[in-house]
Amino acid sequence: MPPLRVGYVPEHFSTPLHFAQTYFSLSADLIPFPSGTGHMVTALCAGELDIAIGLTEGWIAAIAKGPPSSQTTDAKPGENEFKLVGTYVETPLCWAISTGHEKEHITSVQDLEGKKVGVSRIGSGSYVMSYVLADREGWDQPFECLPLQTFEALRKGVNDGTVDFFMWEYFTSKRYYTPGTLHPIKKVGEIYTPWSSWKIVARTPLIDTPEVNSFLEKVNAGVKYFGEHKEEAVQYISTQLDYTEEDAKEWMKTVRFAQNVKGVKESVVRDTIDMLQKAGVIEGEAWQEGSEVNKAKKFVGTVTKEHSNV
Repeated sequence: MPPLRVGYVPEHFSTPLHFAQTYFSLSADLIPFPSGTGHMVTALCAGELDIAIGLTEGWIAAIAKGPPSSQTTDAKPGENEFKLVGTYVETPLCWAISTGHEKEHITSVQDLEGKKVGVSRIGSGSYVMSYVLADREGWDQPFECLPLQTFEALRKGVNDGTVDFFMWEYFTSKRYYTPGTLHPIKKVGEIYTPWSSWKIVARTPLIDTPEVNSFLEKVNAGVKYFGEHKEEAVQYISTQLDYTEEDAKEWMKTVRFAQNVKGVKESVVRDTIDMLQKAGVIEGEAWQEGSEVNKAKKFVGTVTKEHSNV
């Protein structure tokens, strides 16, 4: 079998994956997707990826909606294109809510009602969280969403008036709150995911194969190395990725990677679906009838015991 094609977002959260490849012989083609989870959903359904690491809300929303009818797959009839196979990060994600640096008429979240939001792609984490934000604020109408693909394009968009605001991970955004940076932005608020933030998915035909199991073991080794070599992690993040040394150190105080990435808690899937339905991201009956195990199997490759408090 050729090396697994693994999609990931080239941000600070990818550091254990880098260590797994550098020190633990992870044999995989690591393919960066700077536009995020929504782009990886498309690639998975097109058979262009085997595994991907992305945001919980993006994966669950995509699985609940089902594969696009225009896509083909080698999965068995009735099965999804991909399923959750692992928990990568156990802590929630802090989404910074940002607007253009000089937009004086937008100073707080309350100023965003009825405004246009920039997202990377339809179905991405930034798209899903715009619905969660509207639900949190009690606004009846979801935002008008405009896909702009990349973080840089989103920053440019809030400055040239294409969109009014966007949401992106806080520490990735923080560097651009400084005047003089490329397309500087202004923070007007934040929102945390009510679930653990990053999950690993695999295309359905590959679930439980030796190749996927080996990949998860290598990621475990990368996570362990990350925890034991914090100074090296900070150096990598601040020199190879778009973060300052100070921000890398501060981020590391906030993140907790899963010590064993294999498996996903059924309760996380259920609670995420409940929230996404309430926010209007998912419509209809996503949580299938039947036993709890059968319900979870639509989303999770292998239903495992609860293995953390998050």
